[in-house]
Amino acid sequence: MKKLFIVMLISFTSLQVSSSQSSSLIKSTSITHAFIEHRSDVQVKGRGEVVTILKDDNTGSRHQKFILKLASGQTVLIAHNIDLAPRVASLEEGDFIEFYGEYEWNKKGGVVHWTHRDPKGNHIHGWLKHNGKTYQ
Repeated sequence: MKKLFIVMLISFTSLQVSSSQSSSLIKSTSITHAFIEHRSDVQVKGRGEVVTILKDDNTGSRHQKFILKLASGQTVLIAHNIDLAPRVASLEEGDFIEFYGEYEWNKKGGVVHWTHRDPKGNHIHGWLKHNGKTYQ
């Protein structure tokens, strides 16, 4: 009976590990799939390396802008609304950023925006994480 319990416990643990690995794979490839399929309005979560820091966009709502290179090699523009969320502090090329926001397709790799809370509560709240701090 004790052996049966141990075998069942090991089987259950390996199923959990396998399940969590496949779920992170789905998250990391969702931007790639959205890009290939020319999809927009897709909620995405991922991580990438800052390869270029761009000048702020000060037309209309102000946005902090930078380009991330994902593990897949694809690049994506992050447009972070700094009228609704704090600017990501001390951001430098080579830093890693985690993000949760809405993906919009374009031929250059796409844009992730809505990386902040929606003050009206109509949109899913997004965020950026950098050096242990969450910006939303």
